[in-house]
Amino acid sequence: MKVPNERVLHHVKQWLIHGDEDLRLASFAMTFQGKEEPPYRLVAYHAQQCAEKYLKAFLVYCGVDFPYTHNISILLELCSEHADWPVELQDAEQLTLYSITARYPGEDEEVTESEAKRAIELARKVRQQVRTALKQLGVDLPE
Repeated sequence: MKVPNERVLHHVKQWLIHGDEDLRLASFAMTFQGKEEPPYRLVAYHAQQCAEKYLKAFLVYCGVDFPYTHNISILLELCSEHADWPVELQDAEQLTLYSITARYPGEDEEVTESEAKRAIELARKVRQQVRTALKQLGVDLPE
């Protein structure tokens, strides 16, 4: 695989930073201590966004012009054309549902605390796998 130029690497890092912000927000929301429960559908949404942005960062690195989609299955399939690890992340496909629940009234199915925790767990799994892959490719990752 050809090593991308600095502009592409900068773009990759921007996707990663944005994904990290989504995961940080989702994790922070779960620590909310108040009269009401955290908005679990928003926690799950931001976990989905983290996974989506990490997969897109890898695709940017690979020079793949991916479609405008929030579908984790499609993104994993595109990644699988350039790596073997996406098969290990098939359970992350569950996150796709959360890309809709927080955006559209009438599509906002209830998300439970355990589902929100699972969404964060899946996002962390995607994040770790993509970071490992990019490190192996020699990318200097943001903390």
